[in-house]
Amino acid sequence: MTDTPNEQPAQHRLAVIGAGVMGTNITALATGHGLDVTLVDVDEDTLTTARRTIRHKLGHAQLMNALPAGRPRGTVTTTTRLDGITGATTVIEAVVEIAEVKRKVLAEASALTAPGTLLISNTSCVPVDEMAGWVVRGEELVGVHFMNPSYLIKMVEVIRGTATADTTMDAVGSLLHALGREALVVNDAPGFVINRLLHPLINRAALLVQEGVATAETVDGLLEGCLGHTTGPLRTADLIGIDNLVDSLQVLHERTGDPECAPCELMLQKVADGHHGRKTGRGFYDYRTATKRNTP
Repeated sequence: MTDTPNEQPAQHRLAVIGAGVMGTNITALATGHGLDVTLVDVDEDTLTTARRTIRHKLGHAQLMNALPAGRPRGTVTTTTRLDGITGATTVIEAVVEIAEVKRKVLAEASALTAPGTLLISNTSCVPVDEMAGWVVRGEELVGVHFMNPSYLIKMVEVIRGTATADTTMDAVGSLLHALGREALVVNDAPGFVINRLLHPLINRAALLVQEGVATAETVDGLLEGCLGHTTGPLRTADLIGIDNLVDSLQVLHERTGDPECAPCELMLQKVADGHHGRKTGRGFYDYRTATKRNTP
């Protein structure tokens, strides 16, 4: 699915619920492609920070030539009221990967939207079929796993649940065209494809650091230099947010029983210490000072 010059962004009116890393990413992507967005969060201070973050991300996207040339930017309206989503043609849930939180948000959001409104979960690991039981019209729900940063990475993972209607798939295709994204569709399962592969890898990489086998720099350096990874797993962890990773790993472990998905002690300790990655200034790396990769 790719952007086409005949696509009219004005036909899409987005509401994004959750003003964290992914909510601001998706909002920057959408407004950069000319779509108007209503961004909802429970906390006004979070929304104030989000507005600054979105401006920064738009500037970064423009610097990287990642926005369509000559297209006016969309507007961003922020609100702490969930009923601000009414009137949107698409509602995107981008809250934390905690099932109880997603259940509450999706149930309330679906009750506020009119039939025919596309409902997207930016789920990392919670299955779409599970979430379909929480909403009014499960056939209008689809998973779209945007990558981080969404405004730079063109590929997205679209997750079709067993109840997801053909009309819903057509609608999500139209939206992704307008956003200039490409998509690959997968069937529903915990973690889908990307995170079913990536999250256990990150967990295992952290375990190697925990056991003293290698430093974070060395683990990342080997996967980058030997396996061609653009970014090593532990730098990726810091970008995603270690707290978010732990939540997602716990979802995977509960739903698959895979022991590789039980968060290792080092990951849990970093969350407890507030070292969540780039967003807090410290994670597997210290972003408050310049870091240098270890060289043997």
